[in-house]
Amino acid sequence: MPRTIPTVEDFASAVVVDRFDDMVNPPGLTNHLATAQVDHDVVAVRSLCVPPVSQGDTITAQLYLGGRLARSFGEPVHTQWRPDRVERRTVVDGWEVSTTTACPPGEAGVVVRIEVRNAAGVERELRLGLWIASTVTRPSRPWLRAEAPQAPNTVEVAGARRVGRPADRSAVAVQGMVDATGRDVVDHAGTAQLIEARGTVGPGRSVVHSYVHVVGTGEEEVTAAYERVARDVDGALAASTARWDAELAALFTPGNEEFSGHLPALRTSDHALRTLYWWGAMGVLWFRRDNPASVLGRTYDTLMPRYWQTTTFIWDYSLSSMVHALLDPTVMRRQISHWVGLDIDEHFGTEWLTGGPVGNWYSVNHYALIRLVHDYLRLHGDHDFLGEELTTPGGRTRSIGDDVRDWATAWHRLRGPSGLADYGEIDNLLECVSTYVHEVASLNAANVWNMRTAAAISEHQGRAGDAARLRAEAEALVPLVTELYLPGRGFFHARRPDGSLVETRHCYDFATVGTTIAQDLPAEQREEMVRFFVEELRTPSWMRALSPWDEDAGYSLRADHQWNGAYPAWPADSARAAIALGRPDVVLEWLPGLARSANQGPPGQAHFVEEAAAPVEGGARKTPPQLPYIIDWSCSSAGAWCELVLAGIFGVEVALDGTVTAGGCIADLDPDARLEGLTVQGRTYDVVGGQVVPRS
Repeated sequence: MPRTIPTVEDFASAVVVDRFDDMVNPPGLTNHLATAQVDHDVVAVRSLCVPPVSQGDTITAQLYLGGRLARSFGEPVHTQWRPDRVERRTVVDGWEVSTTTACPPGEAGVVVRIEVRNAAGVERELRLGLWIASTVTRPSRPWLRAEAPQAPNTVEVAGARRVGRPADRSAVAVQGMVDATGRDVVDHAGTAQLIEARGTVGPGRSVVHSYVHVVGTGEEEVTAAYERVARDVDGALAASTARWDAELAALFTPGNEEFSGHLPALRTSDHALRTLYWWGAMGVLWFRRDNPASVLGRTYDTLMPRYWQTTTFIWDYSLSSMVHALLDPTVMRRQISHWVGLDIDEHFGTEWLTGGPVGNWYSVNHYALIRLVHDYLRLHGDHDFLGEELTTPGGRTRSIGDDVRDWATAWHRLRGPSGLADYGEIDNLLECVSTYVHEVASLNAANVWNMRTAAAISEHQGRAGDAARLRAEAEALVPLVTELYLPGRGFFHARRPDGSLVETRHCYDFATVGTTIAQDLPAEQREEMVRFFVEELRTPSWMRALSPWDEDAGYSLRADHQWNGAYPAWPADSARAAIALGRPDVVLEWLPGLARSANQGPPGQAHFVEEAAAPVEGGARKTPPQLPYIIDWSCSSAGAWCELVLAGIFGVEVALDGTVTAGGCIADLDPDARLEGLTVQGRTYDVVGGQVVPRS
């Protein structure tokens, strides 16, 4: 029988070959407390962050062999990721170097086990050095920038350890090298920047050392943590594996002790379907933060490991809305309330060290919050939530139910002469598509969905008058949205304030229009939209966010929203749109290629299309972090892939009263596939053969 519970081995990535800063985004690591990223070097790590303490984006522990920087030999590093570890290997000057890197459970740091084998035919001296950098700090201000804070440090040499402190002594970092027994090596360098162990190694023999790096605010706690990890590195690595396996199992286990809910288990013989479902679930788990410094308790971050380490974006969180509602509804309720209490018209998210707002207003906020509230209500059943009253810093007090109705009609405040909402400039929308501004089809179509959803919620509250008014407005808005459509072309215009129209061949219109108002579109338009998607956006293993035939394709190389790649939720949401538009076949034939792109860890903030960068073993390559791309290694909207499987392919629909139906296109893919243990509003179901079967 097909397995329904994954382990860390199921997520082992392809081996990525990195030749001195190639188009590679090195893998990240986390234990839900600390985050870090390996570097292009076989030992080095960067971006160690344990809020409120941070090393910024500093690279440390770069390898030296024989007194020479190992990277300078130009040898490729072969890297493989799993949730619990990163394994790297290279060969330099006859030395075979292999490393295993992990963030041990519960520890505020990272460990790298280093094994060096003498591949030469003679005994040789090994000079194994690590180049050390320290910029640790604990800033007094909120983390409101994409980059994590760092500060100049003084570094104390303490045998084989290097102790870094900022001028204000707000934090401390201890880094060092230990031997296979956990004892500090004898350091032959003795400088602040270099630790070096020396010894003779016979032909074909190996030596094992480890690098340990721990940060914190107190000298004693950091030293104790360092020594705890150092004396049993193999135990720390084994504990990381055991912990991640337990968490992966908890994702799909009713009554588990990790989450306030669970996801249904998927039983299928279709490898691609299972891969994408597990990918989405693991990708949400990856962003869980259980940090005692959080004023919000448990949170789910948005990007990792390099940017916005303490920030949760409303938009990205909403793209995993169905997963949050099923998996951790208690956290979801608290997160929604917190955002609303800070006024969603004033920020794009919040950071959890202070709970304060971050950034400017995003035009998607109203749609995102209605989606979050709707999923929470229909899947969890806590309808009392609608009566909860929240007061913003500006002094406005309103219930969640009234908020939903206000968000659904907030577009009135943005309405221009055409009757559609003007969603502002580039920074309010996609940030790197200069023509996708002002009156766009996507969010105006979302307003139709918003009002219909608010109508259903109002009706559930016994407010029939509000429901009727909202539905009537939604019907009247549909033809205004479709006026932006280019007949025969499959895509939409954006309208500028002067009334001029600009062609915008962007997937966000396709995905959002398709998932919100597909039933309102004539059959001919639905077919044209899918044809545009297939011919100009879809690629064998990923998709373009913007058509390369679009006039704005030359504007930017930021691959999350441009011609050279796509943000990780866009393929999943576009696939749901294609199904809603009546063409599940174009999705089912695409699944094997998409599953190949699940071969580099959790979904990246963007993956390249095949023309922009060579695929990795057939999967769309993650986009690198440096300019002009500025793309992080992973992004929390991974849950969109679970929703594609649940709501798109299985066709699971849940009404506000908890009624569950299914259908979808699963019979065309795997007639024997089933969802086991779907819990909705306290009742549990299996979905088998397109039928919803209640458990007794």
